[in-house]
Amino acid sequence: MKANGASAEIAVVGRDGVVGVALFMGGETTPSRAVVQSAGRAFRMASRVLKEEFARGGELRHLLLRYTQVLITQVSQTAVCNQHHSIHQPLCRWLLLSLDRLSSSELTMTREPIANMLGVRREGVTAAAGTLQAQGLISYARGRIKVIDRAGLETQCCEYYAAVKPETDRLLPTARRRPEAGRRSTASAAHVMADARAEAAESSIRSPAMESGSS
Repeated sequence: MKANGASAEIAVVGRDGVVGVALFMGGETTPSRAVVQSAGRAFRMASRVLKEEFARGGELRHLLLRYTQVLITQVSQTAVCNQHHSIHQPLCRWLLLSLDRLSSSELTMTREPIANMLGVRREGVTAAAGTLQAQGLISYARGRIKVIDRAGLETQCCEYYAAVKPETDRLLPTARRRPEAGRRSTASAAHVMADARAEAAESSIRSPAMESGSS
């Protein structure tokens, strides 16, 4: 985040992953922040317990390391997408990445936070969303975005989303069982372990100093 409060999204985290990668990677802290975008459930674990389990090795460590590779892929592809494309493709990419990590085909978010995450003007989000709606790909009213035609939305997206999705499916096989957007599902978010209370779900990780969508 910049001194004036401006920030941009560098990754989307949902039921496929965890927030707090720095803990088990040895850095302990990170200058980025996680912001909850959509209501849901998440498991919370004490940092000490996580580090102890990671140090033991085994499947948990392997899973977390594979997820970290997925996260790095997403961050790098997001930076390139934001640098080389106008608002249209990054908006499509963001919608698809978000829906991949939710069990619903609907998002609740107004134009302003979307613009802040993508590092663009609010008017640009309005124009791009209006185009997608006119094409019958989404419906957008009063802060609610519903994907009507996911296949069509994928054709509007850039190749960077196509690079992230196969990598996610390869490294996190359970991700393949996610429902397609547009179909109702009761699928649960259960990648992370432990006795914990659930409070919030999909988060976006924001960079401390992103300028106009570049990292």
